[in-house]
Amino acid sequence: MSTAMNFGSKSFQPRPPEKGSFPLDHFGECKSFKEKFMKCLRDNKFENALCRKESKAYLECRMERQLMAQEPLEKLGFGDLIGGKPEAKT
Repeated sequence: MSTAMNFGSKSFQPRPPEKGSFPLDHFGECKSFKEKFMKCLRDNKFENALCRKESKAYLECRMERQLMAQEPLEKLGFGDLIGGKPEAKT
């Protein structure tokens, strides 16, 4: 029963995640963007690189409606899609 003696020795201090914590879209404000993105994923056998435009539009919707923190699109990996530039081929 050594666990009974260790209860007071350490206390767990929870901390929030650096990224990924954001409000749910309870009112469906970005549902159409999410559905387009999910359809694209299904149509392309879940190759997310083929659905970057849909992903960008969905994240922009969430940021505009304050459902996630504002981040520069370049920081989210969409620098090549800004300003109508063509996608970079990998």
